[in-house]
This record gives sequence, C-alpha cells and structure tokens, in this order.
Amino acid sequence: MMFTRKQLFQLILPLIIEQILAVSVGLVGIIMVSRATGEAGISGVSLVDTLNVLLITLFSSLATGGAVVSSQYMGRKENDNASKAGSQLIITTLMISLIIMLISLIGNENILIMIYGKQEAAIMDSAKIYFFITAFSFPFLAVYNSCAALFRAMGNSKVSMYVSLLMNIINAVGIYIMIFLLDMGVEGVAIPTLTARAVSAIIMFILICNKKHPIHMNNILRTGIDFKMIKRILNIGVPNGLENSIFQIGKIMVQGLTASLGSVAIAANAAAGTIAGFALIPGSAMGLAMITVVGRCIGAGNIKEAKNYTKKLMKACYLIMCGLNIGIIFLREPIVWVFKLSPAAEETTLMLILYHSICCCIVWPLSFALPNALRAANDVRTTMVISIISMWVWRIAFSYLLVKGLKMGVMGVWVAMTIDWLFRAICFTLRFVRGKWVKHAYIH
Repeated sequence: MMFTRKQLFQLILPLIIEQILAVSVGLVGIIMVSRATGEAGISGVSLVDTLNVLLITLFSSLATGGAVVSSQYMGRKENDNASKAGSQLIITTLMISLIIMLISLIGNENILIMIYGKQEAAIMDSAKIYFFITAFSFPFLAVYNSCAALFRAMGNSKVSMYVSLLMNIINAVGIYIMIFLLDMGVEGVAIPTLTARAVSAIIMFILICNKKHPIHMNNILRTGIDFKMIKRILNIGVPNGLENSIFQIGKIMVQGLTASLGSVAIAANAAAGTIAGFALIPGSAMGLAMITVVGRCIGAGNIKEAKNYTKKLMKACYLIMCGLNIGIIFLREPIVWVFKLSPAAEETTLMLILYHSICCCIVWPLSFALPNALRAANDVRTTMVISIISMWVWRIAFSYLLVKGLKMGVMGVWVAMTIDWLFRAICFTLRFVRGKWVKHAYIH
C-alpha cells in the first residue's frame, strides 16, 4: 500500500485544522464587523467576500493542477520534474494574480455595481473600501495557495496548517485592535487580512525554497518559462479553474438575487454562509487529500489502489461530516446568537443552517469530495461539464424560479443550491462506479 493509515491520518488531520483556521479568518471578521458597524458593515464585507472567493477559487484551482502534476511525478519517483512543475506553477499563478489585482483596483466600484447593482449607500461604501484594500492581497493568495498545494503533494500538510495558524493570529489580533481600539470600521477588517495573507505567503515561499524537500524551488528568477510543463499544469488547472470559477460566478449571480431581497436577507445569508463554511470543513479537507493520495497512485500506475483509497476517504468523509453537522444542528441557536442579528435575520439564519446541515450529511461529500479523485486521475473535462451544467440549470435557474416565481425568499436560494448538489452527486457517483474515468488516468 502506498499510504499507511498513520500516513493518511498525518495528511488529513492538519488539513482539517487548516480548513478550520481558513474559515475562521472570515468568521472573525464577520463577527467583529457586525458588532462594530451593524448590518450595513456585515453586508458590505459579505458581498466582497463572495467576489474574493471567486478569485481565491481560481488560484486554488490552478494550484490543484500543479499539485496533481507534482503528485503524479512523485508517484513515478521523478522529483526533479515535480520541482520543475512547482516552479512553473508559482510563476503562472503569480502573473495571473497581478493582472487580476490591477483590474480589481481600477474597476472597484464599477465591478461591484455590475455584479450587485445599486445597493444602499452604507453597504456600497463598506464594500468599496473592503474590495480595494483586499485586492492588494491577491498575489499573496496566489503564492500561498500554490506553495500549500505543493506541500500537500509531498504529503506534508503540517506546514500550511502552522502557517495558517499564524495567519489567523495576525488577522484576529489586528482586527480587534483596529476595530475596537482604533475604531476603524471596515478598514479594520481589510488591513489585517491583507497583512496576514502577505506574511503567510512570504513564509510559505521561503519554506518551499528549502532543497531538503522532494519538491522545492530553485532560483525562480533564473528558472524561465517551460511552456510544455505549464501546458501540463493548465490541462488540469484550466478546466478545474473554469469549473470552479463558473461555480463562483453562479454564486455571485445568486448573491445578487439575494441582495435584491433586502438587508435582512443579506445579513442572514452572510451569517448562515459563514457557519456553513464550518459545516463543509471535513469534506474540503478530504477533497484536498484526494489530490495527493489518488494523484500519487495514478503516477505509480496503480489504478486499484486509487479506487480503494477513494472509497476509504469517502467513508471517513461521511463519518466526520455527519458528526460535525449534527453538532451544528443542536448548537445552532447559541452559534447564531454570536452574530447579534436582528430578530428577523436571526430566525431566517436558524432555518437556513438547519436545512444546510441536514443536506451536508447526505449529499455534499459525493458532490464535491468525490470529483477530486476524478481530477487527480486527469478526468477534468467531464467533471467540468457536469459542474457547469448543474450550476446553470439547477442552482441559478431554480434560484430565480423559487425566489421570484414561488416567493420562497432566501430559502429558495438554498433549496436550489442543494438540488445542484444532488445532481452532481448522482453524476459523479455514476462516473466513478462505471469506471469511465480510468481511461484518462494513464499519463505519458
């Protein structure tokens, strides 16, 4: 066996902790800004964070492409090529992130209006400030995500866990000082977030340059551009990035629909979305582990082991997801109380969290953890097509039908979301069981 139970545990546990810490960044900001600026502040930050997640997803998707390629090379015991793939990944994501940063800085308010339409002045002011400051963090996010993906490809997820812990400490302490001691409002959330991302990216890059690691960076300025290697990365990263970016664009469109329902719906959606982020942590961690484990098996040409590890990780995913979400269901009232929402927003949030947690236990792992095993086996185009169709038909179209047609309010958005999950789950399960993904698994 390529991975012992101990090795899997050592890979997955830090990933879960890292995901908890990553979600905590948004949670701390949302809670503190809600206490300092009220629903206008939390709504503005929430709108921009949805847009920021789109960009973070793009960087993570490209990083996944690099991680798959590096994992496969490690499975073939070609560490030099794995390191070369890592260098090209960092160069590629850094260049893309710089372009996106410039567009965001120049476009700022126009981008927000184009996506969300005209909002209340207080909400738009908060959103503009938060978007402008956090745009400077995009290159740092790109480097951090790339380095973290490469460490995971090596089976070392502790590094990104520790750096994520440091990032959270910087973020939480900075936000507390700037909001409650310096009374800085939304800027008090954005500046510490930028600082935390910059520090974590610099640390991760320094660590990945250590030649003791199987995957490491040589002098990146002298590496040059290897178009053949970049093509291999992009063959996986681009379909994955396109899939996830369209997924996030769909979420933004639906967010715009939510924004049209008023500040109560926006605040409830923001609070419920933040809590829902915690509910998905085990699944996200298992999905990341799939990339390393299945990718390594595919690189070694061991399809049977790839199948066995996928089943094993999926069972563990369901076990942990159910335990966590049942806990959230029972503790949802004290959890929601922390946000200090209005009575109407609090009631809506409680309803959304109950529904979301039930669906997490049943559908989510097959919808989002399982397809990572297919991506690690190079079956990226099929997962992309399924995801794009599901997003546009079920999540977006049904959101408008349920909200505008059946007048279900923000609950209609969440029901449409879970219909999207169900369709994905059915398609990806059939794809895996029938074994059609295997024909893509052999690399050359």
